[in-house]
Amino acid sequence: MLDKKSNGAIATLLVLAIFFWGGSNAGTKYLVTCWPPIWLGCTRLLCAGLLLLAILRWTNWLGTLSPLTPQTRRDLWLRGGLTLSIYIVVFNLALKYTSASHVALYLGTAPVWALVWEERPAWKLRSAQLYGSAALAVTGVLVLNWPALKGRTDWKGELLGLSASLLWTAYGRQGRKLGATLSGAEVGAHTMWRAGALLVPLTAVEVYMGGLTFRTDLVLIQGYCMIAGGVAAYAFWNNALRYWPTSRVFLFNNLIPISTMTWAWACLGEPVTHTFWLAMLLIVLGVVLGQARWPKILGVRWSPLE
Repeated sequence: MLDKKSNGAIATLLVLAIFFWGGSNAGTKYLVTCWPPIWLGCTRLLCAGLLLLAILRWTNWLGTLSPLTPQTRRDLWLRGGLTLSIYIVVFNLALKYTSASHVALYLGTAPVWALVWEERPAWKLRSAQLYGSAALAVTGVLVLNWPALKGRTDWKGELLGLSASLLWTAYGRQGRKLGATLSGAEVGAHTMWRAGALLVPLTAVEVYMGGLTFRTDLVLIQGYCMIAGGVAAYAFWNNALRYWPTSRVFLFNNLIPISTMTWAWACLGEPVTHTFWLAMLLIVLGVVLGQARWPKILGVRWSPLE
């Protein structure tokens, strides 16, 4: 696995994960028009998790499997797996009701939620910096939601997209905790197949009530999403969470909207709404405000923001 000091390698793999997720997001947007959302998430996570687990067990490509304590097993089920299962269902439903670029932009707010989650409000200017960044991100969300608030688009997709970003932040925090004893690939493998397993009963009900259609294009897209957007991307992401703070890793979420928008435009012909760029600017400014270390940037020993 990556050495703690190889920050350049970690960043490169995170960018690659974002590229894979952009294609996976666009692919999922296409799939939710044909397949039930819970089935989609269940089969993807279950297959990707078991495949990743098999790679860990029978090869040394991603390291070796660590023995699991009873407490770690419980945490994998009740923390990582449960959080991921809820996230994937909400994420798929969001894509069903709104554009892929909008959902990706909501995921771009995750670094702000991670920052706020890591540091509680306090009477100091550093706290004002963090919560000012949150205010900018919320403003960006409101801008993105403005057409829905005025009744021109479906508000359900926007609300689900925002919920998905909060759940993704929660999963990232759980992944960081689990990464104290497990590698990134192990965290991804164990949480994904458990998340899929937790969704099996709901999937059975969903398929029984709505039926299922198989086509070659659907199977191939799902395969890409499993391997690239599942096995590879989750392994890269969880590996980074072992070495970097959650908020630093989540800074790369700013690239997800651009990657997803490009994939969706090129493959689905999805137009970009007029509120997208302004909302993205506000969200990115919020993340930069919250992440920046102004004394280092300004070259001074002290800053009023510390």
